[in-house]
Amino acid sequence: MGMSLQHVIAVGAGGALGAVGRYTVMVAVGHWIGHGFPYSTLIVNIVGSFTLGAFVELSALAWSPSPEMRAFIVVGALGAFTTFSTFSLDVHVLWMRGETFLAFGYALISVVLCVLGLFAGLALMRVVLT
Repeated sequence: MGMSLQHVIAVGAGGALGAVGRYTVMVAVGHWIGHGFPYSTLIVNIVGSFTLGAFVELSALAWSPSPEMRAFIVVGALGAFTTFSTFSLDVHVLWMRGETFLAFGYALISVVLCVLGLFAGLALMRVVLT
């Protein structure tokens, strides 16, 4: 995929949508559950991983989106929505607070559930579309 003005615009538009979506989820989850543990980042990463899996399988089995649409969804929207950099900072903060068990648990849960989320998205699209 080359870098064209259309791709840049697609990534930017998707990124804006993904960033607003992430902010909305993080504020809502923080309001509902609280801020003592990074639940909002965990939820965003799981949902984003699931959505990426579903999109990849949908694209492989039933839909061939344009390169601009792929850039909009994968790089822009999902790239801005998921927060692995924020995840890393959350692990650091837990660690620095002396909550070593929570830091390791959060890292393990995040990685395992996000990978499983991707697999679930792939599987869902296989079931729905085949």
